[in-house]
Amino acid sequence: MFLALLVGGLVIALVVVGLFVFGLRRRLIQRSGGTFDCSLRWNVPEEPDASGKGWIYGVARYNGDRVEWFRVFSYAPRPRHFLERASVEVVARRTPEGEEELALLSDAVVLECRHDDTRLELAMSEDALTGFLAWLEAAPPGQRVNVA
Repeated sequence: MFLALLVGGLVIALVVVGLFVFGLRRRLIQRSGGTFDCSLRWNVPEEPDASGKGWIYGVARYNGDRVEWFRVFSYAPRPRHFLERASVEVVARRTPEGEEELALLSDAVVLECRHDDTRLELAMSEDALTGFLAWLEAAPPGQRVNVA
């Protein structure tokens, strides 16, 4: 009986510590400001896919001339992807279709982009989209800006 209580207590303690570390990591990411919730789908095929597969929920952070993207459900302290301002080309903007509506946040807008030779999609709120497009257009003089 004592062993079962000890194991149960350890499992509960590990779950609490794991949740605390998730929260602490998110706080550290947001500490410098300029963050927004942003789902990402990397290496999107040319043909449209409304199945909702491939979307990963994350947090994006502005850092100078790039956006750093972090997975939410990860303990990694470093960003998973970087989007350089000069390399981002916005191709189209649309609302979620089909099963995507279930995979994304309720007020999400999907932005179809190219980053160098990679097709990707970003899903964010309308407010975050306004900020993202303003950040893209605020490139220093002489840099190309590709906003559709």
